Amino acid sequence: MPHRWTRSLALVAGIASSFSVAAATTRQPGEDDAFASIAVLRAAYASGELTPEGMTRLFLQRIATIDQSGSTVNSVLETNPDALSIARKPAEGPLKGIVVLLKDNIDTGDRMMTSAGSLALTVKPAPRDSAVAARLRKAGAVILGKTNLSEWANMRSTHATSGWTGRGGLTVNPYVLDRNACGSSAGSGAAIAAGLATVSIGSETDGSIICPASMTGLVGIKPTVGLVSRAGIVPISASQDTAGPMARSVADAAAVLAAIAGSDPRDPATAEADRHVSDYASVLVPGTLRGKRIGVVRQLAGIEPNADRALETTIALLKSEGATVVDDVEIPHLKELGEHELDVLLYEFRHGIEAYLATRPDQPMKTLADLIAFNTREAAKEMPWFGQELFLQAQAKGGIDDPAYVAMRDRNKRLAGPEGIDAALAKDRLDALLAPSWGPAFVNDLVLGDHVVSGDPTVGGVSAPAAIAGYPSITLPVAFAHELPVGVVFFGAKWSEPTLIGIAYGVERKAQAFRRPTYLKTLPVR
Repeated sequence: MPHRWTRSLALVAGIASSFSVAAATTRQPGEDDAFASIAVLRAAYASGELTPEGMTRLFLQRIATIDQSGSTVNSVLETNPDALSIARKPAEGPLKGIVVLLKDNIDTGDRMMTSAGSLALTVKPAPRDSAVAARLRKAGAVILGKTNLSEWANMRSTHATSGWTGRGGLTVNPYVLDRNACGSSAGSGAAIAAGLATVSIGSETDGSIICPASMTGLVGIKPTVGLVSRAGIVPISASQDTAGPMARSVADAAAVLAAIAGSDPRDPATAEADRHVSDYASVLVPGTLRGKRIGVVRQLAGIEPNADRALETTIALLKSEGATVVDDVEIPHLKELGEHELDVLLYEFRHGIEAYLATRPDQPMKTLADLIAFNTREAAKEMPWFGQELFLQAQAKGGIDDPAYVAMRDRNKRLAGPEGIDAALAKDRLDALLAPSWGPAFVNDLVLGDHVVSGDPTVGGVSAPAAIAGYPSITLPVAFAHELPVGVVFFGAKWSEPTLIGIAYGVERKAQAFRRPTYLKTLPVR
């Protein structure tokens, strides 16, 4: 068994003896509790039926027996050696005792590494919490561990394997184990689908929350850029990056978003955030779809037949619940959005990654050139399947004061936002836009063992308009096809999280589409 798991198993050892001294009203949690909502767990904690320590032990045991052996989903890179002691301490806040996993590009100022999946950053832990981790702790959450991802959040190679890192190997889809979980927040999605924590945090530049959430049957919220601080998160793009929640229900995702959102002096992009933060509880009520006007973006359909069928199911549901559906809404300039997106990311990546490395003074890596040299030296471990073409392209770019970069960035923002999504919403007086998410056939099968093959549809997919504009989007499951979950995506104007969450909640109440995974080895022959 990998060395990093010896301490997890040590934490799991002795569970039975510890429960003998528990209060008479406290019971040992089981599988149903692993899939319980935040509201259910808070009520169980308040009554004394369950304890945060008991839930933390349960999740540690499930990680050891489901994730690292048994089905071997391989979604968790490491667990927090202090998790149990944190769970024992009295805490207050909206997430009191709720167990959370973080994507391994989010700093925690503890004994866990933050590596973006690369062996290059496994020398020392980060010196302080990211803003997201600090807000979770303040809200009373128990940070259980770090999840695997696509290495460097899919910003290393043009042929990257989604959900693979040199540090942790390959995360697979818990529904069908020879299928991809999508990236880059693959581990954050697979872990929550498998009941290894109550909620998780992913991060997105373009599709990296929305795609894995869709592929693993979760609710994923990609917030407005500037609602959640990026301080202490390994970056790709200052203009598109954001962190966001991944959960098994809209209510849980909304509760986590409320906890992590807000202004932060470490991230100037969040200057307006405090004016737009909500607890979102007011929109989690029946009847949220009645009177809503929702536009269907057929331009983003026609890629995957199962996803298209899920779209039609959702349209029928919306109409039945009193929403007005405006079909075949066009987003102006949609075909132009992908022309310069990658160029902008390449410019921003070199500047952003070197600024981030400066916050990790104990790390030997100081520059993107250092990372390139490390990968070259450690090619057998870091580049057995694909190279570092994007690193090399980013290294060759100029600075972010380059007029060519500024022009491309501003054009992208204008075409995606004011002249794109905003124009489409205004034309038909819409509250939100709707598109299919990724379906089972969109990401290639995996051949595990001697050869790894995987596609990654993140950049330029259905997530692109909202990602490039910096506007919010939310995905949720609405159906299953070939034993795999299928979702849809709602997106809208800047700061429209409450509207999108309310719409998603209305759909979720009728669709009730989350299903626990059964860890099939492969799709059944039909």
